[in-house]
Amino acid sequence: PSDPTNDPNRFPPPPSRPLPTESPTRRHPSICGDPGGDERALSGGRHARGSPAMMAVRAHGQRSRLRRLIPRVLLLLFAAYAVSSAIYLLLQPRHPSPPDPIPRTDARDGARAAPSSQKPWPRLPSFLPWATGPAPPPHTCEAYFGNGFSHRVEVLTARGGAGGWFRCHHSETLGSSICEGARVRLDPARIAMSRGGEPLEKVMGRAEEEELPKYVPGALQVEGPAAGRTAPLVDAGFLNAYVPTNGIGMHKMRALLESARVVPPGELHCSQWVEEPTLLVTRFEYANLFHTITDWYSAYVSSRVTDLPNRPNVLFVDGHCKAQLEQTWEALFSSVTYAKNFSGPVCFRHAILSPLGYETAMFKGLSESFSCEGASAQSLRGKPDYEKTARLSEFGEMIVASFDLLRDDIMSSKKSNGINVLFVRREDYLAHPRHSGKVESRLSNEREVFDAIDKWAKGLKCKVNVVNGRFAHMTMKEQLRAILEASVVIGAHGAGLTHLVSATPDTKVLEIISSMYRRPHFALISQWKALEYHAINLQGSYARTTDVISELSNILTGLGC
Repeated sequence: PSDPTNDPNRFPPPPSRPLPTESPTRRHPSICGDPGGDERALSGGRHARGSPAMMAVRAHGQRSRLRRLIPRVLLLLFAAYAVSSAIYLLLQPRHPSPPDPIPRTDARDGARAAPSSQKPWPRLPSFLPWATGPAPPPHTCEAYFGNGFSHRVEVLTARGGAGGWFRCHHSETLGSSICEGARVRLDPARIAMSRGGEPLEKVMGRAEEEELPKYVPGALQVEGPAAGRTAPLVDAGFLNAYVPTNGIGMHKMRALLESARVVPPGELHCSQWVEEPTLLVTRFEYANLFHTITDWYSAYVSSRVTDLPNRPNVLFVDGHCKAQLEQTWEALFSSVTYAKNFSGPVCFRHAILSPLGYETAMFKGLSESFSCEGASAQSLRGKPDYEKTARLSEFGEMIVASFDLLRDDIMSSKKSNGINVLFVRREDYLAHPRHSGKVESRLSNEREVFDAIDKWAKGLKCKVNVVNGRFAHMTMKEQLRAILEASVVIGAHGAGLTHLVSATPDTKVLEIISSMYRRPHFALISQWKALEYHAINLQGSYARTTDVISELSNILTGLGC
């Protein structure tokens, strides 16, 4: 309702009266100064009713009453506003920060959180549950590739369902841990490293040491019990037991945990809160496809082990420049940013520390001997076998689905358009600020071998398409599509063959191996994916075209050509 004091009809002005013809009398002095002057003035005498003096007295009285009423109305309005404000504040949460995730005490099979702005997980044909069922025995195939992170270590527990918490999931098999927490703060000012994310051409010559983080104590903080003081989150004994160096000279995730401090409630000062679950990732060989795929796999496993309902954000805790492979990080996860992009301390509702790519089964398998064979998810659903795995196939499907290539039309075109032989080429490209742009040749007569295969294939009765796999000049989506459509993948030992993780189960592999690069990377990936694998071991780096064509001919015969 409108303010009654603004109603023009509430206090109407006195009616207009004609002025008397006699000269106006002087105003009685008691009207303004004597409290009894009104009565005397209104008792008769010269100031009769209706005279100008009388009208002035009446107007003055009305103004006096109005002046006394306005403060009362304003006081009433202020009181109403104060009461309504108090009720509003009482109904708001006590903390300005977002609500904390409730720590899980058991597995949530199929549980899903409220609607999120993050990307949902795609439906993967080879997916097998991660957070349910018994833990695989240590040092088995499933313990290496699946959820071997079965030993949960509570570092901080939430008090009364509120406040921060922190825990680590340890894998005895891999000797590493996936750690996660709530009400976690990262302070970029306490991390010495380059900004990160710059265009490559603007940072040429920058030293690698500038790009790797160095932490000051308190770079990571977690809100904990009210101890009244700041204290280390973990001690050296904990780090040695659950986050050992594993021979890694610069174990940056261990260093981040070493810098972590527990702060009392109310001391977690943040310039920004991130609501959605976020992976903290530190990369080393970020421009190499093989090593980047180990980082992707570690991030994927971390997301599944912690049972995230959607694809998390990724925060790079490093200062590397923007590389071509960053496009795939953005496709795989909900968002990607760099720690130094934040202008002040940033707090996370839920943060997960992803282990280094060097600590994954894909990398450890190069030096550790363990029995592991690839198998279809369908066969393992019917008959679980801890010495077999479909995890690498599941992960390959995750990459393919992130580029919208997990479609039936691509699979059908592979069978209807002849046999595709994909020759993965090694080409010069500028990888990082310390790179010359020249790649080392693993097959000295690569062009000669490609041309010979192409000419030979054109004379076959069956239709064979030799695809020139110049990956350095193709987008990631184009590279993946070429792998999916290939019946045979051939090439010299090189990072481009790591795309075999996304190959279909019926793909055949032919690797040409120089005597200077006899390494098991792609033989192992083929084994873990259950792909048919063939190798030609060279003396030096020169391949006789007749030897390559002979081996390829045997493979095509098996395909009915």
